[in-house]
Amino acid sequence: MQWRVSIPPLTRVLLALLVALSVSYQALRFGGDADLVTGHYLALIPQWALFTPWVYFTASYSEQNILTFLIAGATILFGGKYLERAWGSLEFGKLVVIQGSVALQGAFIVAFKQLVPEHTVTILRGALKIRVKHFPSLFLAANSLSGILLGTDTALVLAWVGFLTSWTYLRFYKTQPDLSSASTGGSQLRGDASETFAFAYFWPDAIQSPIAAIADGIYNALVALRICTPFSVEDVEMGNEQATARGEGGLLNHDGSRSGRNKQEESERRRALALKALDQRLQAASTNNKPQPTISQSSASSGAVNTATPGTEERPDQN
Repeated sequence: MQWRVSIPPLTRVLLALLVALSVSYQALRFGGDADLVTGHYLALIPQWALFTPWVYFTASYSEQNILTFLIAGATILFGGKYLERAWGSLEFGKLVVIQGSVALQGAFIVAFKQLVPEHTVTILRGALKIRVKHFPSLFLAANSLSGILLGTDTALVLAWVGFLTSWTYLRFYKTQPDLSSASTGGSQLRGDASETFAFAYFWPDAIQSPIAAIADGIYNALVALRICTPFSVEDVEMGNEQATARGEGGLLNHDGSRSGRNKQEESERRRALALKALDQRLQAASTNNKPQPTISQSSASSGAVNTATPGTEERPDQN
């Protein structure tokens, strides 16, 4: 029986770029003046990049050692295969085009958190079990500590850039089909307003409240500047339905089909998280349920009324 590895087209292109540019980097490095040659043609060095603007692209896939090359290759191969099949080449390409290798790892982890947050990854034959929803915080913590202790400050910055860029794109801009049971077919949603994809839910439970408070403060400032507009209640409810539908769909197999394994378990976990978020909203609403004056026309036209729930980020103004 012939063994065949099925890799989607854009993922194949990214792997080919990684191999070609990394090999070229090493060939140029050892074939001439290392600093001059690699700096001019492949590496990103600020004082030279103005005259060789292509390095903003080539530097993203020119790995300088075997360890980072293997990590980048595994990220593109396994993460790219899954996301390209789940989203299609076009949407996957939109996410890839603005990321480098370390930033791409952060972007993929955020995407997995959106798609299968309650899936458990088993390592060392069950000795270590980690849920996908914890990957982003672990990834950022590891890169932050590495940047501070080992001096890998470039990877630190790229990790945060990849995380924030991916979350912003998926939260506010990415279009996706309506998976809810109420869908009439063919409708598209923009962004992901679900409460479990809010910024605070990327972090451990113990620190979610202060992070949510900080996120709300940033939102209020952006609203005052008329940069952000809030998600409506309907947007949030639809986002929660989408998250539940994704959980019930199960994992994506290598042939594009959905796996039923752990599907019920993941669905129950998502429902529990949604109920927890709903309970927090109801408690906040009951606390603030006091007679309030009618909003004047001037206040309504100012757009400064905050209808968002605690811990839920809002959609940036598309204008």
